[in-house]
Amino acid sequence: MKKIGLLLTLLFWQSLAMAQQPFTNGRLKVSDNKRYLVHQNGTPFFWLGDTAWELFHRLNREEADQYLKKRAEQGFTVVQAVALAEFDGLKEPNPYGETPLQNNDPTKPNEAYFKHVDYIIDKAAQYGIVIAFLPTWGDKLFKSTWGQGPEIFNPSNARVYGRYVGDRYKNRENMIWVLGGDRNPREGSQDVAVWQAMAEGIQEGVGGADKALMSYHPQPNGMDGGASKWFNKEPWFDFNMHQNGHCRFTPVYDHITVSYNRQPTRPTLDAEPIYEDHPVCFNASDLGTSNAYDVRVYAYLDLFAGSHGHTYGCHDIWQMYSAKRPAVNGPHLYWPEALDLPGANQMRHVRRLMTARPLLDRVPDQSLVVENNLAAAERIQATRGNDYAFIYSAVGKPFTVNPGKISGKNIIATWFDPRTGKTQSAGTFNNQQSQQFTPPSKGYGHDWVLVLDNAARNYPAL
Repeated sequence: MKKIGLLLTLLFWQSLAMAQQPFTNGRLKVSDNKRYLVHQNGTPFFWLGDTAWELFHRLNREEADQYLKKRAEQGFTVVQAVALAEFDGLKEPNPYGETPLQNNDPTKPNEAYFKHVDYIIDKAAQYGIVIAFLPTWGDKLFKSTWGQGPEIFNPSNARVYGRYVGDRYKNRENMIWVLGGDRNPREGSQDVAVWQAMAEGIQEGVGGADKALMSYHPQPNGMDGGASKWFNKEPWFDFNMHQNGHCRFTPVYDHITVSYNRQPTRPTLDAEPIYEDHPVCFNASDLGTSNAYDVRVYAYLDLFAGSHGHTYGCHDIWQMYSAKRPAVNGPHLYWPEALDLPGANQMRHVRRLMTARPLLDRVPDQSLVVENNLAAAERIQATRGNDYAFIYSAVGKPFTVNPGKISGKNIIATWFDPRTGKTQSAGTFNNQQSQQFTPPSKGYGHDWVLVLDNAARNYPAL
């Protein structure tokens, strides 16, 4: 038995090592159909992100390694982190006593600080993780009602700083560039001009627009299409991001639909959903804290509505909460403990499902089901490829599938449990007639995915 256990352990680490070498396929770019991200050789890339905003600022090298290693084991492919961090990131030094800028001047970066950033980016690459790199949090451009700032950017120094970080990381293939940092540009301000200048500086630094895959991280803005509201026509804006805030039952699938249908076509995703272990709507006394079900619901609804990938978040992780610093909005766990929260571990099932069938031909399609316009609390959301479909029932509500929406005479149906990743047969059916399906259980927390496959394709079992 010991030998079998040792063999299984070795096989696990071998498979993990293989999964952690995606950059042999080249840096990332937008797919030819403008809906997904792929590597340079066309290999599909599935974005499963985590918001580790304070990673560069608050963790030392050993801690960063611990964090990245765990997230890689859980199947995460992207980590979103900020160079000039939110929590007094210009004045509060990193664990090695370094601040990012000399005299808070964006044209005078501190080499010692960025060497620590270098280390973490390179360590992430070893684990097969892409860094979605925010050059700055938005409070360094304007503080609004929160954030410590100070406001240091203008179009001129933003371009210089962008050129600096672009040049510094031009040879890292595990890089995606994200502007914004939780801020929406203000009407009548120079905000858009500052971000434009920083984007152009990054492109100059990396040696061309084709080497800088870039987006923008906004605040929630409802049906305005996420960051595309301000930047949809900009040549540097490669894919769209949303933030849904931290409330339950927000119809983000409708927000995703707006940007999915906007022209020119771009990939879109929710880059900041409700975090696990977060005060719901910042009101824990009345609404409690979010749980694994809350984060699962947004993952599946967003993806099935047309997102190319999805970002998970945890309230304890994004701020790297520990005994060494005060809590923000009352997290419950120190970050090493929070790494193993149920929702984080259940994200691996999201990735496994989404990559188990051809990724690049997948489209949202609510015409698959009769009950296609239910409210968020009991939503049924559908997506399909040419010869498969996924249908998500948020509370196990029965639904009716319309025939002929995917190829094939006969359809194999399988229930997929988002909590465990386990499956059970739902039968084989004729694709020429409608069919009602009742999930194995129902009620709050009993979400299910129905997988429909063209029987002739002989897809492997999930």
